Amino acid sequence: MALDGISIHALVDEFNTILLGGRINKISQPEKEELLITINTASGNKRLLISANASLPFIYITEDNKPSPLTAPGFCMLLRKHIGAARITEISQLSNERVIVFTLSHLNELGDVAYKKLYIEIMGKHSNIIFCDEDNRILDSIKHVPSSVSSVREVLPGRDYFVPAQEGKIDPFSVDEGYFKNNVLKKPSSISKALLSSLQGISPVLANEICFRSNIDSDVACASLFDEHKDKLYHAFVITLDDIKNKRYRYNIVINPTTDEPVEYAPITLTMYEDSIIKEYDSMSIVLNQYFAKKNQYTNIRQKSQDLRKIISTHIERCSKKLDLQNKQLLDTEKKEKYRLYGELLHTFGYQASSNDKSITVLNYYDNSELTIPLDPELSASENAKKYFEKYSKLKRTKEALDTYVTQSQNELALLESIEAALNIAESEQDLNDIRAELSDYGFIKKVQTNKKQKSAKSKPMHFIDDNGYDIYVGKNNYQNDELTFKIATGNDWWFHSKKMPGSHVVVKSNNTELPDSTYEYAASLAAYYSNGRDNDKVEIDYLQKKNVKKPAGSAAGFVVYYTNYSMMATPSLKHVRLVDDKSC
Repeated sequence: MALDGISIHALVDEFNTILLGGRINKISQPEKEELLITINTASGNKRLLISANASLPFIYITEDNKPSPLTAPGFCMLLRKHIGAARITEISQLSNERVIVFTLSHLNELGDVAYKKLYIEIMGKHSNIIFCDEDNRILDSIKHVPSSVSSVREVLPGRDYFVPAQEGKIDPFSVDEGYFKNNVLKKPSSISKALLSSLQGISPVLANEICFRSNIDSDVACASLFDEHKDKLYHAFVITLDDIKNKRYRYNIVINPTTDEPVEYAPITLTMYEDSIIKEYDSMSIVLNQYFAKKNQYTNIRQKSQDLRKIISTHIERCSKKLDLQNKQLLDTEKKEKYRLYGELLHTFGYQASSNDKSITVLNYYDNSELTIPLDPELSASENAKKYFEKYSKLKRTKEALDTYVTQSQNELALLESIEAALNIAESEQDLNDIRAELSDYGFIKKVQTNKKQKSAKSKPMHFIDDNGYDIYVGKNNYQNDELTFKIATGNDWWFHSKKMPGSHVVVKSNNTELPDSTYEYAASLAAYYSNGRDNDKVEIDYLQKKNVKKPAGSAAGFVVYYTNYSMMATPSLKHVRLVDDKSC
């Protein structure tokens, strides 16, 4: 979700507690639309990270530093000139809008106290950081918005600053029962849309949460509500806002239990996510730091993997087409036995044919049925027989060659699909480098020259520990799968893999003991999660002791065979396991 007015409200309270009265001692612009401001406060230096990026705008206090460009951009230089040593005298929110105002005092060229304002607008694609003088005249902004882009408001130096009025919307903290029931719930729309269109800073998530707490469907039309429903909705609305108004915050992130990805965040508990994991934190900044760091990780990896994804999908498409063509050609070679039979029968009964006959009907002595054989009237019976034997020989040679080619294409397709599965679970730059190296080794992309340091870098399989204390290892690519199965695992360890589906090798170190039933289930859930069936409700998992897993000679990395195994259905999940960061094996 984007930062809504309620989250901004919690942030402003936090900033007033930590940053108010602090003095700015450093301003940098690490990214094109991002500011990092270091503030000297009573509790030490604090870093305020602000992003006006259209796809991921945010503002929060962070402990992380970011490298600055060698040459500071013009907007950053202007801020350094005017407020490089300014003191923060006020931090406020405009109504319940997604706008934070920092009022800053500094000494001007004459040594007199002057004031400037820094407006942080967290409004999706309209997000901006705008620097104004004390009369609210724009001095500059991190993003310029001319009239050709917006006819509602220009954001350019010299223009007056204002926030476009949102018609029909009022501050939710000023809403009483009469207005809520007679205005908000009188709109010709669903309840959630009525809340969104009537109240400032209310996000779809918060609107749905209010409806959930009332036990009323958010898509229900306002016109269908009875008085008792309106009472419930108003009661839930008051309780929700009362927690914010009285600073009873519960900073939390909602985690998808299957994918471990952050779903939502809020300064209040989102009770509608009953089946999700709720992680609580000490401040809104920590929530945003964790949430956006995770989101950035997934977003960046997806962006950086686009070239690899395109290469793999192109090769899979080509290989699939090649395999289809080879299978069709293989199907055609099934006619070879018919041509061989024609040749044999013509050798035996060809004397019955007359010149210029276009066919001959003879007895098929293999099944005692009559068989009509087409003939070329320009050729004799023996010449027709020779022609059929030549067709038979050609198709026989073709089939022998195609059997080899089909096997090669099937192995190539399986390899590409396994690399694609590894790309789907990639979580870091190193994972992408491993996949790039594998594609290079098998000739799908050009070999990239690397220095010795890069060559020596080698990633390890993921290491988990389950609730029973057993070590479980998961390979993230084919090379890791090979290492895990044939170097790390020992004979009595248990090996898991998704059935007839690309996925990771998963090994449970048994330590020569009998595993609890639950550990089998946890390992199977991991194998399902790190497979192409991650989005399925259930995935069939094969499992057996590692000593029964074999690698055919000359086979590609990650390719194994086994003939005796057990199977179980598992739900893709990371529950009951925790990742060990040391990556030791």
